[in-house]
Amino acid sequence: MSALARRNGEVSFWQASLGAPVPRPPLDGDRAADVCIIGAGFTGLWTAYHLARARPELDVVVLEREHVGFGASGRNGGWLTPTVAAPRRAAGLAGAATLQRAMQASVDEVLAVCSEERIECDATAGGVLRLACNAAQLARLRAQVAAARGVAGGADELVELDAAALAARVRVAGARGATWTPHGARIQPAKLARGLAEAAERRGVRIYERTTVRELRPADARGGTANARGGATHARAGTAAAIGDRGIVRAPVVLRCLEGFTASLRGERRRLLPLTSAMIVTEPLPDAVWAAIGWERAELLGDAAHAFVYTQRTADGRIALGGRGTYRYGSRPDRAGRVERRTVDALATRLRELFPAAADAAIDHAWCGVIGVARDWTASVHFDPRTGLGTAGGYVGYGVGVSNLAGRTLRDLVLREETELTRLPWVGHRMRRWEPEPLRWLGATGIAALYRAADRRETASDRPRTSRLARAADVIAGRS
Repeated sequence: MSALARRNGEVSFWQASLGAPVPRPPLDGDRAADVCIIGAGFTGLWTAYHLARARPELDVVVLEREHVGFGASGRNGGWLTPTVAAPRRAAGLAGAATLQRAMQASVDEVLAVCSEERIECDATAGGVLRLACNAAQLARLRAQVAAARGVAGGADELVELDAAALAARVRVAGARGATWTPHGARIQPAKLARGLAEAAERRGVRIYERTTVRELRPADARGGTANARGGATHARAGTAAAIGDRGIVRAPVVLRCLEGFTASLRGERRRLLPLTSAMIVTEPLPDAVWAAIGWERAELLGDAAHAFVYTQRTADGRIALGGRGTYRYGSRPDRAGRVERRTVDALATRLRELFPAAADAAIDHAWCGVIGVARDWTASVHFDPRTGLGTAGGYVGYGVGVSNLAGRTLRDLVLREETELTRLPWVGHRMRRWEPEPLRWLGATGIAALYRAADRRETASDRPRTSRLARAADVIAGRS
């Protein structure tokens, strides 16, 4: 049965439900600033907000090609969670645990800012359920619970639920058990992005939309801004520059906060791999369907598959479900947001497998967004005072929560303050660039195919061990 969506692409359901945004003016010629941020997604907005909050006298400028929250920040699954990939070798167990605690604090910090700034984003702190639908998935979840017991307080942070305990929360067909952590909240991401932008503007941040930045230039050691030929322009000493279609912004600090759109900048095509993740949302479900499903606490719900899906019960009584990352040759990020029919069908099939009670629900909207993936699948934060350039990204789809920590960390780095955040193991972490084409395309598509094949094998065999295909994919991807 085909699952044609009533609306496909252009914008997400989250964005469409808010109506068209009121456009902000574009940059009107060259200007100077104290801090220039490229990208009005969560990373750029959190950084701008916290810089303006800490130092109200700073002139903070944000440049955005489209509009606030246009990219993944307005298209994601609405998962505010403490998930982050730590640099394993540099961090060690202690460093990873410190980063994890900082991420948990970030979830609370986001909710606190929403309360303080009166940002209404449908936030519900129901925690996160991760369910197992075969023996291998159940074994992986149990291993995670066992590992959590070895950390102080871990037994309370991640608990195992058997099938009956899971069904008491939400009834999912074929689920054999799950894990639950209290650290997580459902949000409406487009509402959060718009509200955060408005909160930043109230603190003096200037946001220019419809302004395309094509190149970043570092500050030259001799004073001024290095130009493309290696010389220096005659600007005030120690300034970097953002070169755009509507002018140049020169500032002592220029921060790249583009995540999946990083490849749009000159020289950055191999920095982060842009993966496209698709989502669907049902029509509002009737009370009888919700009575059959449960899900009264609105927990975030995902599975433990390798090609996993992620879902939420929306504030207006729908099911939103996403998954299936794809890569476009040449690191071309998707801007139209349109989802192929076969992907809509696959997501709708998975939704009906999990929730048979919603089998007759129409698919109201389908869309996609772009996430950024580092070569070692590890998020990182950088700032170089010598060049004036900084960046954060590589969130692998968990940017709702990670971006807040990244923004606060960039704030401290920019202000030259040594804090617990600036000592976190992801600060200054460096990874190699992705391979040139066609190796990049072959690797990305091959890894995705291996993970899907591993899921099929684990379901067919129903053995409590992870497929060798998944382990091979981890090695190729740089995750092992």
